[in-house]
Amino acid sequence: METKLLKIEGMTCAACAKAVERISKKLPGVVEANVNFATEKLNITFDETKVKLLDIQNAVEKGGYKALVETSNKTLKIEGMTCAACAKNIERVTKKIPGVVETSVNFATEKLNISFEPAKVRTSDIKKAIEKAGYKALEDESNVDIDRETKEKEIKALWNRFVISTIFALPLLLIAMVPMIAEKLKYELPAFINPMVHPKIYAILQLILVIPVMITGKKYFIVGFKSLVRLSPNMDSLISIGTSAAFLYSVFAVFQIMFMGNVDYVMYFESAGVILTLITLGKYLESVTKGKTSEAIKKLMGLAPKTAIIIRDNIETEIPIDEVEVGDIVVVKPGEKMPVDGEVVEGNTAVDESMLTGESMPVEKKVGDRIIGASINKNGSIKYKTTKVGKDTALAQIITLVENAQGSKAPIAKMADIISSYFVPVVIGLALIGALAWYFSGETGVFSLTIFISVLVIACPCALGLATPTAIMVGTGKGAEYGVLIKSGTALETAHKIKTIVFDKTGTLTEGKPKVTDIVTVEGVNEEFLLQLAASAEKGSEHPLGEAIVKGAEERNLELKKVDNFKAIPGFGIEVTIDGNKILLGNRKLMIDSEISLEKLEDISNKLAEEGKTPMYIAIENKISGIIAVADTVKENSKRAIEKLHAMGIEVAMITGDNKRTAQAIAKQVGIDRILAEVLPQDKANEVKKLQAEGKKVAMVGDGINDAPALAQADIGIAIGSGTDVAMESADIVLMRSDLMDVPTAIQLSKKTITNIKQNLFWAFGYNVLGIPVAMGVLYLFGGPLLNPIIAALAMSFSSVSVLTNALRLKGFKPLT
Repeated sequence: METKLLKIEGMTCAACAKAVERISKKLPGVVEANVNFATEKLNITFDETKVKLLDIQNAVEKGGYKALVETSNKTLKIEGMTCAACAKNIERVTKKIPGVVETSVNFATEKLNISFEPAKVRTSDIKKAIEKAGYKALEDESNVDIDRETKEKEIKALWNRFVISTIFALPLLLIAMVPMIAEKLKYELPAFINPMVHPKIYAILQLILVIPVMITGKKYFIVGFKSLVRLSPNMDSLISIGTSAAFLYSVFAVFQIMFMGNVDYVMYFESAGVILTLITLGKYLESVTKGKTSEAIKKLMGLAPKTAIIIRDNIETEIPIDEVEVGDIVVVKPGEKMPVDGEVVEGNTAVDESMLTGESMPVEKKVGDRIIGASINKNGSIKYKTTKVGKDTALAQIITLVENAQGSKAPIAKMADIISSYFVPVVIGLALIGALAWYFSGETGVFSLTIFISVLVIACPCALGLATPTAIMVGTGKGAEYGVLIKSGTALETAHKIKTIVFDKTGTLTEGKPKVTDIVTVEGVNEEFLLQLAASAEKGSEHPLGEAIVKGAEERNLELKKVDNFKAIPGFGIEVTIDGNKILLGNRKLMIDSEISLEKLEDISNKLAEEGKTPMYIAIENKISGIIAVADTVKENSKRAIEKLHAMGIEVAMITGDNKRTAQAIAKQVGIDRILAEVLPQDKANEVKKLQAEGKKVAMVGDGINDAPALAQADIGIAIGSGTDVAMESADIVLMRSDLMDVPTAIQLSKKTITNIKQNLFWAFGYNVLGIPVAMGVLYLFGGPLLNPIIAALAMSFSSVSVLTNALRLKGFKPLT
């Protein structure tokens, strides 16, 4: 039996709930079905062998409702991961939990994003499963100060371990290597470190020096062997097996020297000690470098002030920012930061919003204007009413968006993920094969042991695991710095493949603030009367063209008339009744469909359209009365942005509801390649689909509600910052500013990041593909040198650091100008 909790959409009353129950119970195999109308949930128990969940969902949908599996999304901080194999192990463990829908671990950010059904599994169950696997799962409560403190402690602990290890490993290496060097230089060694004179002292001295190094590196052995016992070996397993083999063999050699008098045994203490020291150095450098990759998010988190001054009982009171509530009146003096989002109620000032939007010039603010939290008040004292606090503020949403992007995976990482999951067991197998092959070919046990240790130590799954997420972290962080918010690794990767970009016209290519430029009337109709009628009809409109007509009437101090029977005709215009007369206001299509003769006005309309103006026809009682032309100015950087996109080999199209002549005039001004004119709002997504059918990767840039379906349909949806929340929700990339130069910047950032990822993957794969055969003795086979385990450890330590350092090069990214 299976029990599921489904979210039911479309219920309007208790009768609907009963209907859903009835539909569900009719299905064969359904044992019980209960619908709670208040919570809009269906709790259903069914026999999976007789009915599938999809059958239940389809049956409910046929009844006119929608049944969705109730899932919860959670982000957990994971402690105890040492390499990419650990990340894959946690994914494997959590995927096995009944009720878990999807799970993804990002090794670079040390976070688990998990989607699960709360009815079947609790967060505590997930945490227990992770802890059982040898790791620790904590609630992800992003706090810049705590995060910084934790990271600093971790870095300090690694540095201390490295220093202690070095203090003992350095003399250990000297004692081990000096006899060989002295022999070559024919130099007489002091008796106490001469293995030929005092072999027992020489052996005991090395054993004494290696023990502190082994104790300092105990974490590698605890984690490594635990993972091995659980049959999920990781990088620590490779280190612990390799160094343990060297140490145990050397202890056996000491026993032979001390008690059996056999001085021919070779000791590997220096290999064990130096390998652990170099691995710790690598971990220290990796931790420092990983910290730098997440600097962007730390900067964002550190932007908001810790306190706010609010007015309570007419007294200015300073309180922690967490205690600020919606509706509070906040006082901000010159030079101070705005604590939360709000609306100005008193005063005037200029505000620096550059840290959030990338806009360099301060923005003037007066009563009624919007305030963004964390922006800086430049010169005037203001009071503003808070509208959004806590996680609802613009800054908090940006941080969440960037965190989600940095924690997401790009499709390019799939191959590395697959290899990481099999990497460690394969390496252990290769180490055994290599060692045994050399031993049975006639080489000594010491030689075979060298091969075994070298293969284990040189292999590095970390470089594979860090190759993609670190570049995504730096890339998305850099984008946020310039006001380009990329929502996911998938969006970041797809953007570099874009071949066609479709721009919405109004509010995207143009300012979205049109003005009335011409009023043309037929004989007997007064200009002001026509404008008065049109403005009265458009009074409640949110369309920029309608707002322009209303503003034009207000500028002439015209009194607006009462409107009856308002009817919007999307993509065509409006129909209203004023003073008992039927008024039609809209485009040519509306007039033709209404069988209204345009008389001589059509030629004038065409001429206005060719000048880039949008002509709107007005008909009174089915007779044409005149035209009101509205023009919108092209944004300052539209032409330059399109030139940059052309230089990148990208085709640019414009989509608009305007007639072809107006569209062509605007397109000519900015250098557009392709015009999609007279497109109804609901058809924009279809136009994008048609372009995709040509085999092109298409991006859509828009700002309005009617752009949302097209943004969702496009391979990449780009919403501009001045746009609506709906458009931004549907988009893959959000531009905080209205500057279209940010579009080529987003594409360029994607190209640079993907190039960086490819370089990282090439190095990570190349290092292992070349390093492992060398460690197995391929060069020695052809008369070359045999790889020393110490050199193998050094190479492994710096492979991860090199990948991280390469990712950090993205911090030098500069947007197109």
